[in-house]
Parts: sequence; C-alpha cells; structure tokens
Amino acid sequence: MADKTFVKYYCFSKDLAEKKHNLSSDSIYAALTNTAPNVSTHTSLASITELSTSGGYTAGGQACAVTEDHTTGVYKITADADVEWTGSAAGFTARYLVLYNYTSAGDELIGYYDYGSSQAIQSGEVLKFDCSAKIIAQIT
Repeated sequence: MADKTFVKYYCFSKDLAEKKHNLSSDSIYAALTNTAPNVSTHTSLASITELSTSGGYTAGGQACAVTEDHTTGVYKITADADVEWTGSAAGFTARYLVLYNYTSAGDELIGYYDYGSSQAIQSGEVLKFDCSAKIIAQIT
C-alpha cells in the first residue's frame, strides 16, 4: 500500500470525550470496504459497507496491534504491526482499510486509509497494510 494519509472520522473526537474509547487497553481492528467512507455520518462498523466473508477476508476484519506513548504533553496511539489478508478461492477486492474499536459495545469508528484504487486480491496473493509507526491518534 502506498503511504496514504490517515483520515479521522468526525465521531472519533466526540467518542474520546465521552469515554467510549480506552485506547491503552481496547482492541483496535482493521476492516475492509469498497464504499467510500463518510467521515461526517459514519460512526460505527455497522454504518460502513464492509466486505463479506469470502475469498480470504473474514467480516469484522482483524486485530491491529497498537502502542501508546505519552511524552511532553503529547499522547499518541501508533499501529506497530502489519495486517495482512491472503486471497483464497475467487479472492476479494477492497479499496479502504477502516480502523475501529472492537472492544467498545458500538464498534466505534476511528479512521481510515485509502489505497487510492480498488485492490483485486487473487488466490494466494496478499493484501498487506504496512502499519509500521503509523500514527492513529495524537492528542496534543
């Protein structure tokens, strides 16, 4: 995946203020969709059109390991392990990777990355999201 900018859902700031996230202990998941995210109206995993389980993708996505850091008044949540899906059978196609809080009751959305175009993953091919040191949230 080309190095794309992280786009935050508008609800994420509000959800932080309302204590819907505990980013030091909650599980952050990555899900895939082909439908353009709407940062102003989408608020939960149920509000996006996620890929269905088939071709190497499982609905709900998979865990995205994160690390928190707090120095000099800046709090950061950084993704620190790659997320991969291996195509099987007829494979799958995806364009957007959406991060959400799997632990929260509402599966609240955090943000997304855009691959720039639809990625067709055939059987045996790997769709890899390089998470190395990508900042998910930063509060200053």
